[in-house]
Amino acid sequence: MTPSSRPSASTFRDSLRLLLTRRFGTFWLASLLSNIGTWAQQVAQPWLLLSLGASPWLLGLDSFAMGGPGLLLMLVGGVLADRADRRKLIAVLQSIQALCPVLIVVLLLNGAIQPWIIIALSLVVGVTDALSMPSFQTIVASIVDRRQLPTGIALNTTQFNLSRILGPSLAGVLMASIGAVGAFAVSAASYVPFIAVALWILPRVTVQALGPTEGGGDGQLLAGAREVLRQPALRGAVLTVLAGSALCSPLLTFCPLLVKSVFQADVGQYSLTVSAFGAGGLLGGLLLMAIDPRHDRRPLASWAATGFAGVVVASALNRWAAGLPLLFVLGGLSMTMANASANAWLQAQAPAAIRGQTVSLFMLAMRGGTALGGLLTGLTVSAWGVREALLLNGLLALAVVMGVRRVWLRAPLPGGSA
Repeated sequence: MTPSSRPSASTFRDSLRLLLTRRFGTFWLASLLSNIGTWAQQVAQPWLLLSLGASPWLLGLDSFAMGGPGLLLMLVGGVLADRADRRKLIAVLQSIQALCPVLIVVLLLNGAIQPWIIIALSLVVGVTDALSMPSFQTIVASIVDRRQLPTGIALNTTQFNLSRILGPSLAGVLMASIGAVGAFAVSAASYVPFIAVALWILPRVTVQALGPTEGGGDGQLLAGAREVLRQPALRGAVLTVLAGSALCSPLLTFCPLLVKSVFQADVGQYSLTVSAFGAGGLLGGLLLMAIDPRHDRRPLASWAATGFAGVVVASALNRWAAGLPLLFVLGGLSMTMANASANAWLQAQAPAAIRGQTVSLFMLAMRGGTALGGLLTGLTVSAWGVREALLLNGLLALAVVMGVRRVWLRAPLPGGSA
């Protein structure tokens, strides 16, 4: 019999015990600090671009520059996660990434910042993210046992969404007091604890040489992706995440345009709205921690993705500035439950030998979908307006997610298990 998906207080307490373990607890805290800095920058950056006179198209282009490289490189990052020394990979690529906010701080202090520089640095972040993110995403699976994996992912999702509250709040205070330079400085400093912990927590490994059928092209680079996509029960998770990322995530990308141009509000309202999305995500993560890890996550992921699409539609139709943060709470809740459930499902069902490539496919759907959706939505926003573009996105997402659900929930489990 399938374990109940009803939230349980005892399950929640068991989940919190994982935080008290030395390795996972330290990793969780370092990730929280790192993500606070990341969200501080992600709130400051689009607002800075708009302040510099950037158009909606450039706003979408900046989002694509940050996520677009994942379309080409995320699967390469998955192979690296399975084959390379993840300690060195994360340390080197994250160090390169940390230099980007440092450079922006220097240029801001000297009055030399330009939109094209910000977009170019976003491209650098996008490339390093694509190559390192699959390694980062497999850390939880390497420090908890398989039975605790859904709990570990839920806890990791909780810290991410807690940072989504604290980071924008901090950015709002800094931008209102000392300007955007403060948010970028916090972002640069936040890389240090995560790199240090990753070097400590991950084991040293011997790099495995890639043979002619393991390196790229038609070999190992696509073998794991093909293995995942040929199974309807796994393919449904990827398609659900892709639909939400490409069609619903632009709600966050174009949030500053909604706040500044539609509601004529200031950076405080923008910071509050993004923080509200994080608050919803935090609530979603807490709810996931209270659900039995053995529960089939497919229905939960699918219905949550449907809810996220509904929030996008409602946000496009909303006429009250005060209602926007409330809708964003629901958006954060539904997106978190959809993506975290799909991620836990994929990692739990994937063979250990291709877990990194499985995660890279999930990240490709999430990050690459967000980037492509931001770019295309930037075009429709420029042509029709932000409300109309988001309404179209939300309706399309509803149709796609409901269509995928019909096949996904009926598909047999990998390996033929019941």
